[in-house]
Amino acid sequence: MNAERLLAQFDRVADAPDAIPCLRRFVLDLAVRGKLVKQDPADEPASELLKKIKAEKAQLLKTGEIKPQRKGKARVLLPARFDLPVGWVWADLQAVCISITDGDHLPPPKAERGVPFLVISNVRTQTINYRSERWVPRSYYEALDSSRRPRPGDLLYTLVGSFGIPVEVLDEKEFCVQRHIGIIRASQQISRPYLARIMGSKFIIDQAVASATGIAQKTIPLSGLRSFLIPLPPVAEQHRIVAKVDELMTLCDWLAASCNERDEIRHRLTRANSDRLSASDTDDVAFRSHTRFVVDALPAITTRANQITHLRQTILNLAVRGKLMEQDLADEPPPCFDVEIPCELEPPFPIPPNWRWSRLRALGVLKGGGTPSKARNDYWNGDIPWVSPKDMKVDYIAETQLNITEAAITGSAVKLIEAESILFVVRGMILAHSFPVAISRVPLTINQDMKAITLKKPVMAEYLLRALKGLKPQILKLVKRSTHGTCRIESRGYKYLMIPIPPLAEQHRIVSKVDELLTQCDQLEANLEGVKNGRRHLLESLLEGALTLYASSTAAPSWEAG
Repeated sequence: MNAERLLAQFDRVADAPDAIPCLRRFVLDLAVRGKLVKQDPADEPASELLKKIKAEKAQLLKTGEIKPQRKGKARVLLPARFDLPVGWVWADLQAVCISITDGDHLPPPKAERGVPFLVISNVRTQTINYRSERWVPRSYYEALDSSRRPRPGDLLYTLVGSFGIPVEVLDEKEFCVQRHIGIIRASQQISRPYLARIMGSKFIIDQAVASATGIAQKTIPLSGLRSFLIPLPPVAEQHRIVAKVDELMTLCDWLAASCNERDEIRHRLTRANSDRLSASDTDDVAFRSHTRFVVDALPAITTRANQITHLRQTILNLAVRGKLMEQDLADEPPPCFDVEIPCELEPPFPIPPNWRWSRLRALGVLKGGGTPSKARNDYWNGDIPWVSPKDMKVDYIAETQLNITEAAITGSAVKLIEAESILFVVRGMILAHSFPVAISRVPLTINQDMKAITLKKPVMAEYLLRALKGLKPQILKLVKRSTHGTCRIESRGYKYLMIPIPPLAEQHRIVSKVDELLTQCDQLEANLEGVKNGRRHLLESLLEGALTLYASSTAAPSWEAG
């Protein structure tokens, strides 16, 4: 295995989860092992570099420009240690730095304007976002020790929560940081960009994880940071490594952009196919032709789970429009539930001639819900399911997180809902993107954020479940937001919702066909997950094989070929 073969296999692994981040880590792994560029025997060895840094620090201590720093704690030995090339040495991070500190530990004074006070959220993307929501007075900033005032060439390093993020300081802007951000000031004798690059490598990240303390929120102590073990090459090789890393990271950027573009094209193609199937003006011949094309092409162009989610919605949408299968004119017509539909209620789309429209309220009896008093212990922990939107994650509900008693029904606004009723959510943030609907399998109750309809013909429950799912785009248009942002569907919205009603025999055929196609979607999703796992394993195998080979070789890989 070599770098050229790795790149040749890229098409097979590009869709693996985190493929590009894996390649970036691979580049940094090669860099810290001295396998990214060739060594030059003429380079001054790193052992001489350490002597120069030691002399520099002694001079700065003598002049009072820096203060003595505490020794790091005992180093955590990691299994990732490896043999270094000739001319390289192992060194503590503290040994190559002038100072390693963090932000002031005292609460900083606030100011309306002044010097930006940055927190971890300002550096989480590995760049500095100076658009701070907090400022400190200039007098506070100027009173800080110089080591706590970041300057160009310094390296910020997150220490708490999202720890282990290195961020270069590249410009002259003045700012200070919270105590959760470390400030690493390397000696001028080394390449500071080299230090910035390798601090993002897995070898350093492993040390960060090993040194982090705490349970609820992991924290890297400064003593642990100062004790990080780094592989130090000759300074001339440091510059060559930085140039090669940046070159390869630019290549990774290009690969990421290409993968994103390809993925977006696939997504648009899948979406266009689904939209074409859902188009109301598609004639039967064109529709059947396009359906065959979609079925044949879908596995090849589907690479993301949300594409399958869209396909499921398309299937349900076709079902509710009468496009999923041919009609049988011999079917007995559907019941006429809604004799007088107001003229102003315009149907949202055409339906087959032997179907009928009905408002939801005409299909049965609508019921609301409520919450029994939590102060009444005799109302809770009974045998009657009490459904809230949290339970509406499945199509059929017989069990719930909370249960109530008969006393709760007689003593509160809660009503008993018959089995085979349709339950749906009418209030909650879930309505911003979804419309949960389910069938009650047993008599139960619901809370005030939900409604239920007990059907005049319970045999229609299965079809109506799928029809309401298919009508999700129309239903979500009815959602309104309160002044507090809460989503809700007003009673007029769901009561007057237009439902297409096919003959009962066709309802059964639709339910069967929808379930068959959704099962195929489940299989496609499982296959997609299997392919992703396979690509992930292939990528890991390629990188591990390449790294093992390079770790045992003496020559750096040639990235120019291929």
